[in-house]
Amino acid sequence: MTDFAARRTMMVDTQVRPSDVTKFPIIDAMLTVPREQFVPTAQREAAYLGENLDIGDGRVILEPRTLAKMLDALDIGNDELVLDVGAALGYSSAVIAHMAEAVVAVEQDEALAGDAQEALAEAGADNVIVHQGPLTEGAPQHGPYDVVVIEGGAHHLPAALEKQIKEGGRVACLFMQGALGEVRVGLKQDGRISWRMAFNAGAPVLPGFAEEPAFEL
Repeated sequence: MTDFAARRTMMVDTQVRPSDVTKFPIIDAMLTVPREQFVPTAQREAAYLGENLDIGDGRVILEPRTLAKMLDALDIGNDELVLDVGAALGYSSAVIAHMAEAVVAVEQDEALAGDAQEALAEAGADNVIVHQGPLTEGAPQHGPYDVVVIEGGAHHLPAALEKQIKEGGRVACLFMQGALGEVRVGLKQDGRISWRMAFNAGAPVLPGFAEEPAFEL
């Protein structure tokens, strides 16, 4: 029988800590949340690999390092409301739930959203709401949010999501340029977002987050 707890510890010791992620809430959450329960059953053996996990239809579960470094850069407080966009089967939301007051997990795929609901309930993440709907639209009825996390690649941040960030709130987004990308953290001040580069990473662009093609005659 696979010792997933040992793999979890190894993931943190070999992928998370060496990436300069040292905040206790992140380390604790990643040591606690059973990642293998938040991936498709056939891929449980691959749950702790240091790479994006392909779940079909151009979607992935972000590699542990990317998620950990995003959360490190966002520095989520225990009184904050977080919007987790592209939550897939809910792993990222379960991790964030250990740090935040509450999480709204947005997933547009009905089957993934249903599986996320089950996995989160099983993991006791009772401060997470799963919202099924287009990723680009977020969940305005529960916002505005202190923090927004985009769980995949993007060419732009959709306007609807930008509106759901509180004044003084933060957002982490992986902007892709070809095969390369960089995670930037944005701070909303006076209704505008100012971005700073955090680190390099890569992931497929989420549905609806690709650049609109320029209109040509």
